[in-house]
Amino acid sequence: MEFFKKIKQITHLMKQVDFAELNEISEKIDLPKIMKSVGELDDTQLKGLTKLLTEKAKKGQRQLPPIDGDFYDYDLNLTQEQREIQMKVRNFMETEVEPIANDYWKRAEFPMEIIPKLAELNITGVAYVGYGCPNLSFVMEGIIAEEISRVDVSISTFFGVHSGLAMGSIYLCGSEEQKQEWLPKMQKMESIGAFALTEPNVGSGVAGGMETTCKKVGDEWILNGQKKWIGNATFADVIIIWARDVDSNQAKGFLVRKGNPGYKAEKIEDKMALRTVQNALITITDCKVLESDRLQKANSFRDTAKVLRMTRAGVAWQALGCARGAYESALKYTKKREQFGKPIAKFQLIQNHLVEMLANLTAMKAMVYRLSELQDQGLLTDEHASLAKVFCSMRTRDVVSRAREVMGGNGILLEYDVARFVADAEAIYSYEGTKEINTLIVGRAITGYSAFV
Repeated sequence: MEFFKKIKQITHLMKQVDFAELNEISEKIDLPKIMKSVGELDDTQLKGLTKLLTEKAKKGQRQLPPIDGDFYDYDLNLTQEQREIQMKVRNFMETEVEPIANDYWKRAEFPMEIIPKLAELNITGVAYVGYGCPNLSFVMEGIIAEEISRVDVSISTFFGVHSGLAMGSIYLCGSEEQKQEWLPKMQKMESIGAFALTEPNVGSGVAGGMETTCKKVGDEWILNGQKKWIGNATFADVIIIWARDVDSNQAKGFLVRKGNPGYKAEKIEDKMALRTVQNALITITDCKVLESDRLQKANSFRDTAKVLRMTRAGVAWQALGCARGAYESALKYTKKREQFGKPIAKFQLIQNHLVEMLANLTAMKAMVYRLSELQDQGLLTDEHASLAKVFCSMRTRDVVSRAREVMGGNGILLEYDVARFVADAEAIYSYEGTKEINTLIVGRAITGYSAFV
């Protein structure tokens, strides 16, 4: 805690520093290392640094505050280890992904070359216990989702599908043998996972209307049907296929391996959002899967729902990251863009948009932070996750819209990034349960009445 008190002191002092210059410097330094060094300063050294910063501020011109969407300093709640992980992820996203994000988004292709580099961060399966996973917290998992989405929501979706939905299905519903086989190599990203639940004719109503079927014949299961919007499915090594057992009418999960006969994945083209994500239409025709590749603890849709509950919180964090990326991009733009002889950030109407964006961000951060605390305490419910998904995805839409507005015509150009955030926010708004479905989950919880049918 003393470390962060020192950091906060330095943060407030640095408000007097030339942040245009500081932002340029920050791109060239090892920020976690600098933070560690600051935390080790004694009082005398800290006073010396204070004097140095103060003198520099007095000699300089009028200084502008930093561009930072964490207005209430929630990051000060993080431990030093968590903060270092956060900065490691942020640096990776800003140096490895940001320069190529728009190009891959425009071409609707995935940058496969970043997977080994992403694996080196050791953040996959961050909240899981064992199997090579870091075993940290769901708060940390949320922070990671925010940091990745702050630069590129597509990469966050890829990561969430692999680390959350696919690994989570095995972690929660797999046998010990299945966990030992898949989780260690998925944690290292040596094998990539996908999660196939949604279908062409069934999205929100998949719990009771799943059309993909499975039937046991001897020691094998025969799968038939189609799945749609399945991220990572065109190149994944293992795909979690959910199907309805024709004999018991219950949902079951299967580990379908890459190259399995009867499995075909076709890339979905012409998307307006998450273009970097390789979504697929999967066709399953008499696909044979061994009983040993059936998720042994997935025997009804309630088990499927456990996975969705665990990962829906992460989608709320993604919404926050998307909104934060749009806000910070727009704020930076308004400080540089001049009209009528001065930066547009000086105009009242622009400041009104920026403040409303920041208010949304701050409310979202408070909600998702508490949501993940509940998850770490084992108190997370479906309605907790659903309320955060509803609120954050709606507020993100508002933030990205205002970000686009303050940028005028340039707001629709990909080169300024905000256009990508505007489009990607639409995907966040729909996946992991639409606003309407998540609203009904919360409504049922607070009224005691189900309004689904």
